[in-house]
Amino acid sequence: MKNYLDATNDLYKNAALTPDVGLCCTTTPIWKFPGLEIPKIMQEMNYGCGSTISAQDLINNPKVLYVGVGGGMELLQFAYFSRQKGGVIGVDVVDEMLEASRKNFEIAEEQNEWFKSEFVELKKGNALDLPIADESIDVAAQNCLFNIFKTEDLKKALQEMYRVLKPHGRLVMSDPTCEQEMNETLRNDDHLRALCLSGSIPIKDYIKALTDVGFGTIEIRGRRPYRILDPENYPTDELIYIESIEVCAIKDPMPVDGPCVFTGKAAIYYGNEDYFDDQKGHILLKNQPLAVCDKTANALAGLGRKDIFISESTFHYNGGGCC
Repeated sequence: MKNYLDATNDLYKNAALTPDVGLCCTTTPIWKFPGLEIPKIMQEMNYGCGSTISAQDLINNPKVLYVGVGGGMELLQFAYFSRQKGGVIGVDVVDEMLEASRKNFEIAEEQNEWFKSEFVELKKGNALDLPIADESIDVAAQNCLFNIFKTEDLKKALQEMYRVLKPHGRLVMSDPTCEQEMNETLRNDDHLRALCLSGSIPIKDYIKALTDVGFGTIEIRGRRPYRILDPENYPTDELIYIESIEVCAIKDPMPVDGPCVFTGKAAIYYGNEDYFDDQKGHILLKNQPLAVCDKTANALAGLGRKDIFISESTFHYNGGGCC
């Protein structure tokens, strides 16, 4: 008897054999770096909902793991920063997708003098049981894959990513999210789940799934419109709005008072002194915004001071700040 993961494998097998340009859609640009040419076929097979490529994660020739290879576009982008044999490992359970990526890398070699297919090692494997050694990866990534998993399988997939990451390693992900309730018909539609739609969960639940497996620092780097499920075309009585988010989860030790979750808040001190020191490691210079995690934002707000402003979450955070 087939389960929902079989439906997913069938969908992406077909998408490997016949590229489906409209399968996924993102408002995130396709990053093109100096000297990097991305073959058209890779762009057509960009089956993600955002981007997992950020130069800030990719210094010092990192060992990169990418789960769910798609057409190989992000593997190529990662290889741009990690130009070494086997510097990037791509894992996929669908044979046809692995083969399509191999062929696409041959095209990429023709279009990029610096690129060699040996920079990327492709492996057959399951996200729930990765064929990767413990603590061997600097940066792990997935794009519009984990959203497919139901709760227990999502937990297993995240535990596997945590296992293979080195201490302070980074898990970079992009997935659809939804703040509205979905009915059971939508939730149990295997095709919509395979499309990364009906598995969408609220951002707070997404963050909790990451911190529950041990990630001590979470950064929300992007939040963008993604899809609409409307009553005319889907089994729902109300219009459902789905967004995509880009997240970095860092394998830092879990703080005693809970994880540091950055959702794009900032604190600004505008009092009479040159700075404000909360005596907990956070110094706010006068009229200079400081990015703060939600935990620090709440603590500062709890002081009840009239000379500290705390901004709302922008859900766009790119490093720096209080922690």
